[in-house]
Amino acid sequence: MGKDAVTVSYVVPVLNEERYVRATVESILAQEGVTDPEIFLVRGASTDGTNAIIDELAARHPEITVIENPRNGISIAMNLGFEAATRDVVVRVDAHSVLPPSYTRIMVAALHESGAINAGGRMKAEGLTPFQRAVAWAYNSRAGLGGGIYHVGGEPGPAESAYLGVFRRNAVLKVGGFDESLSRGEDWELNQRLRADGGEVWFVPEIEVVYRPRSTVRTLSRQFLASGRWRGELMRRMPGRVSLRYLVPPVFVLGLAAALIAAVVSPALSGAARVVALVIAIAPVSAYALWVAAAALAPGDLDRSARLRLFAVIPLTQVSWGAGCLLGLVSPRRGLSGFHGR
Repeated sequence: MGKDAVTVSYVVPVLNEERYVRATVESILAQEGVTDPEIFLVRGASTDGTNAIIDELAARHPEITVIENPRNGISIAMNLGFEAATRDVVVRVDAHSVLPPSYTRIMVAALHESGAINAGGRMKAEGLTPFQRAVAWAYNSRAGLGGGIYHVGGEPGPAESAYLGVFRRNAVLKVGGFDESLSRGEDWELNQRLRADGGEVWFVPEIEVVYRPRSTVRTLSRQFLASGRWRGELMRRMPGRVSLRYLVPPVFVLGLAAALIAAVVSPALSGAARVVALVIAIAPVSAYALWVAAAALAPGDLDRSARLRLFAVIPLTQVSWGAGCLLGLVSPRRGLSGFHGR
């Protein structure tokens, strides 16, 4: 493909995204300088109004092809899209994201200039409600999700993984595509195989993709519990190949469990043993509560209503993810859970 030609395929897994899918597709259609794009909307068995919106969009835009994915798995959706694509470059787009107009042009240029086989920018979480804004802050902060490069930014160059991904199609097909036994972490796992095969994943910091996070406690906790569980599954499958930073949340959850046990047994103890149990029960919880308070009160770019919600959002995301990771480490995952955006 010539450097001046921007002809790509877009693959968008979609399930129960009636609130966001229209904006996602409109952002794809608004890409600058893209010639004759292919847009594959790979839809699962949605139970809301998503399918009606997709049918309407497909009827109005001949660039769109709808692919059915009754099994719902996101890895399956991506493989269906890659198989259908005919362009050399495939752009993954999640239905919770909004691409900036220059996204495709800049990412394709980055592939050519770097020689990489996958490129990604920064996920810029943005919320509409106070709760969503608090969640978005957690995504964009080292205090929230731990500071992954595509969350907090960094210098351009090789990276461990990439948000979304603009892929050389043949490179993905060569390594066997996405692992269909994974519902989460499938992008990270694929990037490890691409790198092991001699490819390079490239971070492009000037590109920021808007992401709409979960808007309720229930959906957020479910998302992070599932993400943590699949990360634990990957850590169990790939010992020694996962960064130690992923161990922090599960170790923290174990510490909370130890504190709870110490609090329960302390009344039955006496003397020095009781003092030790009380220290174990109080110290980690108190230290974490102070840390959460410091993190929640620090951001000056949040309104008061959103900042107050950080007191719940930070522990909710970290404890849910850590508990899920422990489950994934000790209990092999069987079968695919449905996905709901990212």
